[in-house]
Amino acid sequence: MRAAGNLCQARPSNPPAPPQRNVVLVGVLYLAVGIASAALAGAAASSQMRSFWRLSAFVTSAVIFAAHIAHEHFRLRNTARPTAVHASVAVAVGAFALALVANIHDLASATGYRPRMLIALVAWPLLTAVPAFIVALVAAAGLGVKRLGV
Repeated sequence: MRAAGNLCQARPSNPPAPPQRNVVLVGVLYLAVGIASAALAGAAASSQMRSFWRLSAFVTSAVIFAAHIAHEHFRLRNTARPTAVHASVAVAVGAFALALVANIHDLASATGYRPRMLIALVAWPLLTAVPAFIVALVAAAGLGVKRLGV
């Protein structure tokens, strides 16, 4: 039988998820947004709707990016550098996954596979991760200054 004093003890909180899990999860979200918006843009009846779906993918990705930075900063209490690294690696994972899907799609195309598509496997993650790191670093540093009350 438990003592009455043990019932009032606080339970230990669950440790936060490892950063790799969050990075992969957010990368998969970027992939899902990219695939869904490409499918919707491809099925669009007009160029205005195609532009709308492409813009909606950009806006949705920006919201995911901002939410990831906020989660890293406020929930996980990370400083600016780890926040920027995790956010930019998630962007790179999503870009690599989209490049992989593009390569697979190109394999099934009527024109046949173009070997230069392999460049996308390296280029897309780099072209997205570097600016994402800079933006996340500035945003997280700004949030850090606000946290200090300066």
